[in-house]
Amino acid sequence: MTGSALLEKRKSGVLAPLFSVYSKDSCGIGDLGDLKLLLDWCAFTRNSILQLLPMNEVGSVYCPYDSLSSFALEPSYISLEKLPASSDRSIRIEIDNLKRNFPCGRGERVDYALKKEKLRILKAMYLRWDHSDSLELKRFAQENSYWLGDFALYKVLKDRYNGAAWYEWEDKYKNRDPLALEAFGIEHEEEVNFQMWVQWQLGLQFKAAKAYAESRDIALKGDLPILVSRDSADVWAHPQFFKLEFAAGAPPDMYCAKGQRWGMPTYKWDVIAADGYRYLKEKLKYAENFYHILRIDHVVGLFRIWSIPYAQPAEDQGLHGFFDPLCEGEWAGHGRSILSVMQDTTSMLLCAEDLGVIPRACPEALKDFNIPGNDVQRWVKDWKVAHDFLPAEEYRILSVAMLSTHDTTNWPAWWENEAGTVDEALFMRKCVERGIDYSRVKAELFDFSLSRRGRLRWKNEIASSDKLVWILGKRREEVGDFIELYDNSYREKELLWRHFGIPTPMREESDRQIVRAAFTMVLDSTAVFCINTIVDWLYLANTFKGDPYEHRINTPGTVSKFNWSLTIPLPLEDLLKNSLGRLIREMVISSARS
Repeated sequence: MTGSALLEKRKSGVLAPLFSVYSKDSCGIGDLGDLKLLLDWCAFTRNSILQLLPMNEVGSVYCPYDSLSSFALEPSYISLEKLPASSDRSIRIEIDNLKRNFPCGRGERVDYALKKEKLRILKAMYLRWDHSDSLELKRFAQENSYWLGDFALYKVLKDRYNGAAWYEWEDKYKNRDPLALEAFGIEHEEEVNFQMWVQWQLGLQFKAAKAYAESRDIALKGDLPILVSRDSADVWAHPQFFKLEFAAGAPPDMYCAKGQRWGMPTYKWDVIAADGYRYLKEKLKYAENFYHILRIDHVVGLFRIWSIPYAQPAEDQGLHGFFDPLCEGEWAGHGRSILSVMQDTTSMLLCAEDLGVIPRACPEALKDFNIPGNDVQRWVKDWKVAHDFLPAEEYRILSVAMLSTHDTTNWPAWWENEAGTVDEALFMRKCVERGIDYSRVKAELFDFSLSRRGRLRWKNEIASSDKLVWILGKRREEVGDFIELYDNSYREKELLWRHFGIPTPMREESDRQIVRAAFTMVLDSTAVFCINTIVDWLYLANTFKGDPYEHRINTPGTVSKFNWSLTIPLPLEDLLKNSLGRLIREMVISSARS
């Protein structure tokens, strides 16, 4: 299942975060053992790609894009049931208690307190057997020596300092004094070996899932975060590769008025290059154990990344950043050099998340390297002339079409709350900057009955940009950005409705017929892949109840228990029996993506 071969036929797929699904055997969260059932569902529905979010070990905010390691897997995802020790009577009691205390399916969110309890059971399993002579474990440690030893030491030290970040440890450990680390490793040999054992077992289970996917002719698509947490084993082990005085983020746009500040440090690519790009190559080498396809997160960041001085107030988000490299003339060569190393290193098919403000150098390089980008329906438009959605036959062939991403609202929530609107905070800020009376123009321009969730819906009677300019009370050349916002959002729902071809008046609320029309459009598109979230797929069956806005995987720029914790309303065993599977199968076959 090589990268180039995967591009030969149009395919359909599912994005399913492992924390969002579960089986009747799961212990509080979906695990690697559950992938078999999920792959069975994919096979039945004729979806031939299963995409996961990053599987790296997460920190205290449980964000998979702000991980403790670019290599180590999240221990919450280990299947206790698949470990030989699960048959031990005392261990069996512990597992059953864990299932009772952290039941799946009784709430909409994962309780990550289960991680500590799961690790406690894993430690009990580990201590019951002597692993000192395990040749397989030793081989695993040797093959992954670039990262495994550092990671295990980092984890044990982090436990010693009650979870404190590495830059808050004693100097001898913070600054990696070789003698101090050697002495600590000897003193805590058992704990260090336990961390290695956990990663070994996770790797074995994940490899088994990949092999099962191949037996069902399904490609596993992984996700490589472009960044890693400031408090991570990577940064502690290789501080020379990172610009710790900066925090990465994104500039302001029409969806995030202040931009975004992610907090992770940016890279010193010149230092990484001088080391032969080994850090990057080792990431790809390890990921290849588990995936056939790899998504490059925020690929534009390889060309230039929004860098915010770390000392800037956190509440300003991404307002006061700059692009690194500073010189636009360097961007193309910078990104192409890194992409070239990646393609030469791995047999995985590389795909790219190329959303947001993208300089021309990025899409040109992706086309030259034959790397598919992302086409999200709500943004696949003629932004400059017609200000209308592109029809299915005008999607990029070299792309992954989709209704939503893990960072957006699901499709019904977008339709009901965001389509045809502008961001209120962004509009207000633009008014203040231009000396425009925000309260007055807000009342004249927007329909409050259809404005919600921080979004402003245009009144139908604002039927031209000339009227907008007149209400703003400025010369046309002074408010070009307001006109651009208007042109690309006014009566947006009506425009998309026309593409759907539904022979009834446009409806404000989402329903199964509308969601199916949206799916049909992206499935019929010319994009080589069409991969949709399991959340959007389930809206074809009205499986989720209540306000769809509440069923988000993540809200960018926020830290909340509601991020990275959404679960679907039924176990995988029931999903396999649900009539939705037959409907999806019919739609995928109809789109010639089967």
